[in-house]
Amino acid sequence: MRTLAVEPNPRARDVEFTEDELIVHLRDGRKVSAPLAWFPRLLQATPQQRRKWELLGDGEGIHWPQLDEDLSVAGLLRGTPAPESSI
Repeated sequence: MRTLAVEPNPRARDVEFTEDELIVHLRDGRKVSAPLAWFPRLLQATPQQRRKWELLGDGEGIHWPQLDEDLSVAGLLRGTPAPESSI
């Protein structure tokens, strides 16, 4: 029986959006998706603002400078929505 090696500390490599989802591509080949409704700043952002992201560290997180939004890969894998904010 073969088993696949899963990174102990998964890292992001790419980000995409559908109309209602955030999809993060991990370096180990997995994709993680979450509803945009979980992330109000991303939900309210324009498509152009959503496209302007950068990786934090070695892909541990994703940062949108124009939106002041940061998401961690670990939080996405746990299924953690953004905390309530006053935006």
